Amino acid sequence: MIVGTRDSRLALAQTNIFTKMIAPHSKTEINIMTIKTTGDADQTSSLKDMGGFGAFVRELDNALIRNEIDVSVNSMKDIPVQRSPEITIGAVLPRASCEDVILPVRINELPKGAVVGSSSVRRSVALRNLRPDLDIRALRGNIDTRLRKLDSGGYDAIILAKAGLERLGIVREMYVLSIDDFVPAPAQGAIAAACRSSDREMIWTLGKIDDAKARTETQAERDIMTVMGGNCSSPVGINVKRERTALRVRAMFFDGTVLRKCNKEIPINYAASDLEKIAAELRGVKR
Repeated sequence: MIVGTRDSRLALAQTNIFTKMIAPHSKTEINIMTIKTTGDADQTSSLKDMGGFGAFVRELDNALIRNEIDVSVNSMKDIPVQRSPEITIGAVLPRASCEDVILPVRINELPKGAVVGSSSVRRSVALRNLRPDLDIRALRGNIDTRLRKLDSGGYDAIILAKAGLERLGIVREMYVLSIDDFVPAPAQGAIAAACRSSDREMIWTLGKIDDAKARTETQAERDIMTVMGGNCSSPVGINVKRERTALRVRAMFFDGTVLRKCNKEIPINYAASDLEKIAAELRGVKR
């Protein structure tokens, strides 16, 4: 089994999590192939200019289609909701923390005009909603690069995904941001393993480690995103928690003028109409 992944330290850490889980179910030796993606190679352009979602998975998808790799492992939040029918997500691993964190100080401890680093439109909108006095500046690069930029004094604070720091074993002074104020990106905290749709044996093998709860939650988040017509450069946050009898949906959307949020329950076996109601509420459309 050849497993393709980005060549960042976090991507490799996530791939190692996958290989340890899949090893007992694999009939062949597991080898890892690192592939540099557009998003990793270009550290200056905005994600929107690089095509949004596909910037971190396009080359991996191409390698799958060309049979150069058998599985690709990536952060699920970076995977487009609209993808080639030749590729399918065979496994969603148990989800880690989905929240964002700010470091090294709390938001309310930042002085007026403090410089905060984030290249996420979603995070920037949420931050401006709470602290319009802050100076929010672009921050690209992997986690280590972003932390070095913080340590060098280029920023007073930065916002990152908690899951990435945990997976790399990075222990720093950080503060978890409320998912009501900073609604996470769809599928944030989840790792996905993709394969060719025609590879029935691989789909069966990956199914052995597919986490039902994580699959249900992230699929609902991605389905809502599809209805919204968004991508990773859109100011959209969607988080779903599976409860006993329903799914708790928290979502936010910024239309360029107004930031709207919703917090409601939908059935576990939701219908398209349930998602359309959420999308309408976020867009401010009366039904």
